[in-house]
Amino acid sequence: MSSTELGEFVINVTDGPHGVGGDEEAGNISTTATTHLLYCGKALDDFHTSYAKAHGIVCLLVCIFGSIANTLNIVVLTRREMRSPTNAILTGLAIADLLVMLDYMPYAINSIPYLRLSREERLTYGWAWYIMFHSIFAQICHTISIWLTVTLAIWRYIAVAYPQRNRQWCDMSKTLAAIFSSYLVCPFLAVPIYLSFSIQSNVELLGCDGNMLSTVEVAGNATQGRNVTLYRLGTSQLVRDNPALLNVNFWIYSVVFKLIPCIALTILSLRLIGALLEAKQRRSQLTGTATGLKQIVDGRVVDAKSGKQTDKEKQTDRTTRMLLAVLLLFLITEFPQGILGLLSAVLKKDFFFNCYLKLGDVMDVLALVNSAINFILYCSMSRQFRSTFNDLFRPRILDRWMAVPQGEDEQADRGHHQDGATTQITQI
Repeated sequence: MSSTELGEFVINVTDGPHGVGGDEEAGNISTTATTHLLYCGKALDDFHTSYAKAHGIVCLLVCIFGSIANTLNIVVLTRREMRSPTNAILTGLAIADLLVMLDYMPYAINSIPYLRLSREERLTYGWAWYIMFHSIFAQICHTISIWLTVTLAIWRYIAVAYPQRNRQWCDMSKTLAAIFSSYLVCPFLAVPIYLSFSIQSNVELLGCDGNMLSTVEVAGNATQGRNVTLYRLGTSQLVRDNPALLNVNFWIYSVVFKLIPCIALTILSLRLIGALLEAKQRRSQLTGTATGLKQIVDGRVVDAKSGKQTDKEKQTDRTTRMLLAVLLLFLITEFPQGILGLLSAVLKKDFFFNCYLKLGDVMDVLALVNSAINFILYCSMSRQFRSTFNDLFRPRILDRWMAVPQGEDEQADRGHHQDGATTQITQI
């Protein structure tokens, strides 16, 4: 369930069995339902009102970019030369993020003010079913993404801290088992959310344009109204009989879906950084205490260390830094959501209506950005990813005019001067 849908769901609980209709009603109720404490000021309310106008467009652009980016991630990471336990986890992560993007697109389009349908067109039975599916499916996929990120951190920590055990503990079979477990277990974590929803209908008096009649129009009978059946995602009978289930949803959302993974990732990231520094220091000490053998490379005297070994260590460091960037981005976007959800569970409706609900759109777009931006990290920090991507998507015709290496160029020049003939350097 995204932050926005969670907000509408709670409003349904406080508003009675039939609930309310849509986002604009949620915004209005969030202002009037507060009865006691004010945790956030007018500035946040103004920000929420202003940003809401752009939220749909921003989310749609992020979803389009994220869908393309995650599709490219899947294509590149599943190539034969890219197959590894780490890349298998990144592939599972990209699939979950892609599903989130595709699922959120219709909701984002419906949130664009310029494309806003009338109340009658919007609150249909089909749209209510979509909202119910979206609220559960998006949360399941995002939770899968979260726990795969935790798995990624564990796998990388083992690779850096226990390199001699890495092949045994994190082989491909165990990696695939961890990925499939995430996809199988996470849907069960959303069962309380599923039990809390039901599609409900009620009849409203609407005008000819399909929207609600104003108080003046109703009193003066200025517009011929008509009764229309509207459908909404409301609270189930189980929640109405057991209001405490709402609080259970908040605890599951904030603790299981957000805080526990964030705390685990914080600890693992710190341990990973520590292990990376220790490994670097250990390599430095081994280099310094070597036998003293030197070799001359390009006119310079350097340690007689295997070039292959050095390249492997550099590749390990680059991979670890890239994955740390993925983890830190996750923490930046997910930790605030967990804290706000926990405060809503502890402080109840006052904090929820004044703070959480007004930040729901921002939390949603941050989660979408987190799901979309990994492609940029891979391209900027992984040489192997860039090389494979280039091999896959570079137009083949460019291969016919690739510049030859410098050594061959110099040799061609020498041949030109020796033979007095022009040398063709286009590679075929």
